[in-house]
Amino acid sequence: MGNTVIVVIVCVDKRLQSPMYFFLGHLSALEILVTTIIVPGMLLGLLLPGTQTVSLSACVVQLFPYLYMGTLLGAMAVDCYIAVCNPLRCNIIMNRHTCNFVVLVSWVFGFLFQIWPVYVTLQLTYYKSNVVKNFFCDRGQLFKLSCNNTLFTEFILFLMAVFVLFASLIPTIVSYFYIISTILKIPLASGRRKSFSTCASHFTCVVIGYSSCLFLYLKPKQMQAADYNRVVSLMVSVVTPFLNHFIFTLRNDKVIEALRDGVKCCCQLFRN
Repeated sequence: MGNTVIVVIVCVDKRLQSPMYFFLGHLSALEILVTTIIVPGMLLGLLLPGTQTVSLSACVVQLFPYLYMGTLLGAMAVDCYIAVCNPLRCNIIMNRHTCNFVVLVSWVFGFLFQIWPVYVTLQLTYYKSNVVKNFFCDRGQLFKLSCNNTLFTEFILFLMAVFVLFASLIPTIVSYFYIISTILKIPLASGRRKSFSTCASHFTCVVIGYSSCLFLYLKPKQMQAADYNRVVSLMVSVVTPFLNHFIFTLRNDKVIEALRDGVKCCCQLFRN
């Protein structure tokens, strides 16, 4: 619900027509996709234990959306760097064409990068059991149920996860290194506080998102620590999307004003 509200106000409110909110809208749309795919089945399993089933098509869909987030968070980090370190050229560098290109690359690259892992996972032979010890189709659990030797496949997937995560994490780290260096050079405490508040929400989201993804994917053997995987998967698919809209809105005056004006408009419509 919260992510849906963010997508709507970013599209409607003119005060939020900036690169940061543009990327935030797509990040919220991705989180809506993840929660829509996974949460209903999880709730069904909690309310009616033993009745939760996942079709093959649903399992394929659940294997897809997890590595899209890194590119968007990396783009938001670069935008923070430009806003703090080079504010006069921010609108020139991060123009509409650049933002559209970055988002298009994020979605297309994330989709194409998952085709081979999903294909390989579906080509495995399963006859041990059809019970996945997780609330969704976790690839590690599927490998565990398979009767094939998956060591080579797991190693290739490990290398792919390293490439995807660090390709977006390195620009994020470099951006924040320059952001912190620039903020520390600001003489006034109020100026430092204002500059840091520009990126505080994104930094919190980066810490939560990347720490979970690094633990979940950067393991040479995907079958390791299945119980911990369930906890981290819950963080990535449920807790993080739930927290992100609070992280990005509660400390953001523009978003709060947009929400307040939206509520007023809705109240006026209902009165009329």
